[in-house]
Amino acid sequence: IITFLAVAGTWLCDYYNIEAEFPLTLVAIAIVFPVVFSIDSAYKRRERALGLLGDFKAHAMSIYHAVKDWTPNDAAYKADVKAHLLDVYSSIREFFVAEHDKENSAEKNIYIKMSELSALLQKLRDYDLQAGEMSRINQYSSKILTSVENLKVFWHYRTPITLRAYSKVFIYTFPLIYAPYFVSVAEKYSHGLEYVMPVIFSFILVSLDNIQGHLENPFDQIGEDDIKFDVEEFGDLLDL
Repeated sequence: IITFLAVAGTWLCDYYNIEAEFPLTLVAIAIVFPVVFSIDSAYKRRERALGLLGDFKAHAMSIYHAVKDWTPNDAAYKADVKAHLLDVYSSIREFFVAEHDKENSAEKNIYIKMSELSALLQKLRDYDLQAGEMSRINQYSSKILTSVENLKVFWHYRTPITLRAYSKVFIYTFPLIYAPYFVSVAEKYSHGLEYVMPVIFSFILVSLDNIQGHLENPFDQIGEDDIKFDVEEFGDLLDL
């Protein structure tokens, strides 16, 4: 659409002999800078979310290793703890990839699974563990919840909608506004090349906007740069 508008606008201005000199710095200030700022913000949010997911996995693995080392003769209990940890991880994945109408139920399921895990970990008291060791397990559970809540913050609060709307308005109107400029500089080019610049400009702007759009929600599993919830691979790591 943007490319079509750019070419059509340039053709109309050329047909009616409408020319004007516009500074290209306006493009940088009004369009490129806000879009690049949004990309940088979305990228930093994604990197922070990756760190939080790593924290979650580290705390979950710490819980499992503690159970495995402190209850060496209870294979059934270890398997039960592992299954509950994977259930928590799966519930997190289901929440972040859920459809809009299923978000509430998926969010509640996270806390249900965490409650079940917490109740299961209380059975460690039957092994006469010291109070400090039980406190450490509870701290791991608390840190898991902290990581989940911080991940939810990144999921709920993204790039300001007004900034996204502002960028899109200028990206869509840019081809028409700058069509007289493309005609004015076309005199320096061979015949037919006057449409190269509007096509290149539209390609650059739309590409930047698409990059920002893909980074905006790093949990939707659309695109190569999204955060992957490797539940199955994580389960294999627990058995090492």
